[in-house]
Amino acid sequence: MVIAYSCGVMPERQRATIGSVAEAAGVSIATVSRVLSGRRSVRPEAAERVHAAVTALGYRPNPAAKGLVSGRFDTIGVLVPDLANPYFSGVLKAVTVHAAADGLRTLVADADNHASSELELACGLLRQADGIVVVAPRMAVSDLRVLAAECAPVVLVNRVESGLALPVVTVDAFGATFALCGLLSRLGHRRLAYLAGTAGSWHNAERWRAVQRAAAFGLESVAIPAGEGVDQGYEAFEHAMRHGPTALVAFNDLVAIGAMRAARQCGIRVPEDLSITGCDDIALARHVDPALTTTAADQRALGDRTWQMLRAVLYGEPLPDPVCLAVQVIERGSAGPVPW
Repeated sequence: MVIAYSCGVMPERQRATIGSVAEAAGVSIATVSRVLSGRRSVRPEAAERVHAAVTALGYRPNPAAKGLVSGRFDTIGVLVPDLANPYFSGVLKAVTVHAAADGLRTLVADADNHASSELELACGLLRQADGIVVVAPRMAVSDLRVLAAECAPVVLVNRVESGLALPVVTVDAFGATFALCGLLSRLGHRRLAYLAGTAGSWHNAERWRAVQRAAAFGLESVAIPAGEGVDQGYEAFEHAMRHGPTALVAFNDLVAIGAMRAARQCGIRVPEDLSITGCDDIALARHVDPALTTTAADQRALGDRTWQMLRAVLYGEPLPDPVCLAVQVIERGSAGPVPW
């Protein structure tokens, strides 16, 4: 179960509060709280009036308020950089399914690609949840250290920092991109442009490091600031082509799809004139024309391992061994031999 908040029309009947229950039962709010928390220090007749008022008014205790009293929320939090990115929603879904099987709700926060807001959002989740998963955070290392100092159950996904005392689950972004560059080298390419993602992204740093290391294959490369969405890939295309690449390696599939659209509008054929590759293998990647050559990690496995790690932290169990999941290259139609 994912807890969501939205704006809309107010219901005709105002939701009952603990105050309205107390008024209807003729007792104090403190007495209502004691009854609902199961304490036996309330006279039976008063407890009966409280339960009757709860039933009559349809009162449902606020989970966050209950958690403040009991110290247990039966809720986990998940913070993602951008819910519009299918990669993050895939991880979220896997974690949510596991949490629900354990009887836990999931509270989601979206940073909307604002790294400066991530620490505040993470701390806000910790005030309402028993533990949180922070997916691909872009926040500064100093902010991560503040989060680690909270001594609360926190698991990081796809972010590695030396000396940071937080459990981590990652995928091999470097190895996957290096293998992708090897494929392009075998196809005869010698000059690449990397359409770079957000500067604070660990995945972006790993992928650019791999592209640079591909000099071992005889590949020259240049990094072009792009971003993480389709529009950013589209806008970065013209700048990238000024450097004369025969192939573009995009930070993710969304950026690659934007670049493919720009190439088509410029009359550049993919892959006959220019090869374009992505990363992440989102569902759309296999449905564009030509289908996108990309890299893929098992998102189900990533969600499984993330939940195993968080569950161990939540319940004080031994932590699973650290894991870096393998990523494979998916060859499709958008990458081909160099055109000359």
